[in-house]
Amino acid sequence: MKNDMIHMYNIQNCCKNRDVKDRLILPHKFCLPQDKICNLQKVHKLGKEMRWIFCRKKIRIMSGSKVFSKRLWDKTVSAYITDTERFRLMENRMIKERLQALRNVMQQEKIDFYMIPTADFHNSEYVNDYFKVREFFCGFTGSNGTLVVWTDGAGLWTDGRYFIQAENELQGTGITLFRMLQEGVPTIEEFLQKEMKDGETLGFDGRVISAAEGKRYEKALAGKNIVFSYDKDLAESIWTDRPAFPAGRVSVLPDDIVGKTAGEKLAEVRDELAKKGAESLLLTKLDDIMWLFNIRGCDVECNPVTMSYAYITKDRAVLFIRKKALTDEVLSYLGETGTEVKEYGEITDFVKALPENGRNLLDVRYVGYNFYKILQEKQAVTEGKNPTELLKAVKNATELANMEKIFLQDSVAVTKFIYWLKTHVGKEEITEVTAADYLEGLRRQIPGFLDLSFPTIAGYKANAAMMHYEATPETAATLAPEGMLLVDSGGQYLGGTTDVTRTIVLGPISDEIRMHYTKVAAAVMQLTHAHWLYGCTGRNLDILARQPLWDLGIDYQCGTGHGVGYILNVHEGPQGMRWRFTNGMEEAVFEAGMDITNEPGVYIAGSHGIRIENVMVAKNDVKNEYGQFMHFNTLTWAPIDRDGIDVKYLSDTQIAMLNEYQQAVYEKISPYLTEEEKQWLKEETAKF
Repeated sequence: MKNDMIHMYNIQNCCKNRDVKDRLILPHKFCLPQDKICNLQKVHKLGKEMRWIFCRKKIRIMSGSKVFSKRLWDKTVSAYITDTERFRLMENRMIKERLQALRNVMQQEKIDFYMIPTADFHNSEYVNDYFKVREFFCGFTGSNGTLVVWTDGAGLWTDGRYFIQAENELQGTGITLFRMLQEGVPTIEEFLQKEMKDGETLGFDGRVISAAEGKRYEKALAGKNIVFSYDKDLAESIWTDRPAFPAGRVSVLPDDIVGKTAGEKLAEVRDELAKKGAESLLLTKLDDIMWLFNIRGCDVECNPVTMSYAYITKDRAVLFIRKKALTDEVLSYLGETGTEVKEYGEITDFVKALPENGRNLLDVRYVGYNFYKILQEKQAVTEGKNPTELLKAVKNATELANMEKIFLQDSVAVTKFIYWLKTHVGKEEITEVTAADYLEGLRRQIPGFLDLSFPTIAGYKANAAMMHYEATPETAATLAPEGMLLVDSGGQYLGGTTDVTRTIVLGPISDEIRMHYTKVAAAVMQLTHAHWLYGCTGRNLDILARQPLWDLGIDYQCGTGHGVGYILNVHEGPQGMRWRFTNGMEEAVFEAGMDITNEPGVYIAGSHGIRIENVMVAKNDVKNEYGQFMHFNTLTWAPIDRDGIDVKYLSDTQIAMLNEYQQAVYEKISPYLTEEEKQWLKEETAKF
């Protein structure tokens, strides 16, 4: 192969030369089948330059039929393509340059400390690429974290799900990792209170910092004469090739899917406002707005939401939305509900023009600090939770019936995937990425499939120790008939949103790993069989899942469970499952109809990760002189890998629980399987 035939290609040049069928034609007559383009290493942006890093696959010269061997390809490409370690250094230098550019702007604006959270203008957990400012300035790709930058340093605060990932992604950037809730680690408020000098300025974009956060900073820094500068997004002049602001197409859900009309939901919200003595509600939380109006969007990956605000009074409903995202059908539907439609960008002027002395209900967890300051000056603000949150969390009979059906179909797909993986690993090349793709393909065959509910987490061996690990073609491990693969995945369907994790044993594992696996299975079963009096929150029940692992001196450093939306966000509140109490912590009593995930785990850095996750629904049980008892009904029915179980670590009660679940899996799933799959599942779910 001639040396001049391999180059670092500019992506723009590559994309201009696309064959209409299945090949991407590269300069110098290189080509690669289109299905292999997905196996190209990630396209990295270096300032304005872009490049392809090629996967190690056979390629051929278009002008001839010679096929170069993998060995020759590796040898030749290695001379021209920067390896991962060197690129990481280049990427870190880029991060440092961006941080310096930010500090220059901070100096111009007379800002001493600048905060960049993960959120968008609606304090969403997952955001559109337009809002990934924190990732742009530090390289950390997790869904939760806040970057603080000052004159001679920077720090990133994130939670236990991302400690390992953040440590890896921040290497060489000069950014300090602050592991939240760990002993001796200050909160952001504590850090600023200690480090900021009297009279200095704290800056942030007031649209992406919630009112609750802003108020905490005000309180923490009171007495130091700190100036708050919150009217500018300093990234605007630095992130010159920032993605466009989202405006994806909006659709309407039919009434037989959602169970309640938008009119009925608006009436419920107005009743709640009256109970709270409020005249109006400024609603900024995207999934709440989608639920209220029975619409869905596509502005955030895997989250069917659209950029919007809503203003509700006893006789008025105003929706602020990108009008170009609305079809005539959607506009007509909104008109029939009595909803006024205004352009998304008009919200600030609208809020400023509201009459004085009104009584506005604000959920300070989600309303931007900028809106809070405007309304605080002219209206009587009633702080409280959005009434939509609880109404949305308690699924109605139609939603629950649809969820049971779709979770069953989704569980069939997961079970078929496990069978395929166990029977094909070691016989063909399977990577973390191609395994995830296969599972996605099974889900796409389910009627009503819309999208994944989040990017699939597929972690092999030590990669699974990173709770939110995301494999890419350049980092994806190749699976072998040994160790375990953790797969956390879910789908969006016209009938529900799923979230399920199984850790699949592919071959020999150590006795320690098998003990950990068995204890995780015991934890799942104990929480599954919870029986409690009405009035309990997730904090009361969390110990049922955590106790088998605490007995080993192990903790998974995150919550045990979260609510799941209905054709909405995979993470939903107000219900949750965690043990730790922190000041200002929000808790919600379990109501009949609330769903919750059950997902304990073990994560040993550099070794292995184990998680088993089901979704359950709270149900009323017997009611007697002691009160209303409750229990959970399970929605997820995929086998727990018997190759990971050693019954010597289980009590007789735990064995009985596990046998009961496995038998139910076989009874519910086997009718949808081939004879080969059915025989395998019968053996997989046999009694211990």
